[in-house]
Amino acid sequence: MAVQKSRRSRSTRGMRRSHDKLSTRTLAIDIATGETHRRHHMTSTGYYRGKQIVAVAPAKNTEDEE
Repeated sequence: MAVQKSRRSRSTRGMRRSHDKLSTRTLAIDIATGETHRRHHMTSTGYYRGKQIVAVAPAKNTEDEE
């Protein structure tokens, strides 16, 4: 069984863990719609860099079908 040679200090442990933190996602604003989206991804309406690249159909409302 492996046994450590000496105890790691709180400082050393913290320095090792300093790279494990989560970073926030980088966001961008679309030129045409002004919608906030993730960088290098299209918006929910199908726009990327000011141009519509995917025609998105309007969402169906399930309450009307009942």
